[in-house]
Amino acid sequence: MVLLLTERDVKSLLTMEIALEAVEEAFRGLADGSAINQPRRRIETGRGLFHFMASAVGSRKALGLKAYGTFGGQIDFLIPLYSSETGRLLAIIEGDWLGRMRTGAASGVATKYMARPEAKTLGLFGTGSQALTQILAVCAVRPIEWVNVYSRSPEKRAAFVAEAQKHVTAQIVAVDEPRAAIEKADVIVTITSSKEPVFQGDMLPPGVHINAAGSNHARRREIDRKTIRRCPRIVVDSLEQAQLECGDLIMAVADGIIHWEDIYEFADVVSGKVPGRESAEERTLFESQGLSVWDVATAARVYELAKARGVGRALPMFETDRTGF
Repeated sequence: MVLLLTERDVKSLLTMEIALEAVEEAFRGLADGSAINQPRRRIETGRGLFHFMASAVGSRKALGLKAYGTFGGQIDFLIPLYSSETGRLLAIIEGDWLGRMRTGAASGVATKYMARPEAKTLGLFGTGSQALTQILAVCAVRPIEWVNVYSRSPEKRAAFVAEAQKHVTAQIVAVDEPRAAIEKADVIVTITSSKEPVFQGDMLPPGVHINAAGSNHARRREIDRKTIRRCPRIVVDSLEQAQLECGDLIMAVADGIIHWEDIYEFADVVSGKVPGRESAEERTLFESQGLSVWDVATAARVYELAKARGVGRALPMFETDRTGF
């Protein structure tokens, strides 16, 4: 039997604590070679794009992929999860909420390893569907007391702040300009669809950690060249994937501001091979493109919980006797 897990099922099972554990486990797997990640690929149809990304997570004996199309309307995320021991399909999981949680968790894990331990103020750029889980994750790993939120629409800012405040004890405030989100920030998150930088690098306070999580397109960037120059420690979730779709860095490399050889992979930070920061004053940057290995590690945890708690619907797939004709 194959287990079908809907968005409602996933929401009933997946907590931010579990997502943080799963994403960190995925990075440990990348570090020791027990996990394999294939970068996102895209097929252009003329009317939209079809995206797919695959990976294996040895610690969970799982492999799978995430697939989705972007055609200007609703996006349907699907995660087929397979056993890496038998090759059999284990589950079909709707992946919207799971994807939001694992994206937030990646910023949370990066903050855990790269931000100052006493970080209390978060500056958030973006109020879309991915923004809430960014707050949840950062607040889960640091003693955040204030969250200053900026986006271009005052109405959306206000609505987002009112909803987000229900989920955390930190005080969340809508601010009217980028500088107000940055000037006292210990941690900054950008989670926008902007094609141009959302703040100027000369605004950055000493010691700040940045999670740039919104741009995963070679011709888009959320942070400017000065930000790149002012961050001596730049870490990516995957060098291979960043070279394909991290516009922030692709443009900076093209301009000669930085070289790919100067950039670290986050798996090396998690494993202890590379320090997350070397001083309290150092500015650090984590570029998050989104990896399939996060999806599969998180999906495997959700599947295990669903089996244990009797959640989901069993589908009688592939049960036909195939030995005959």
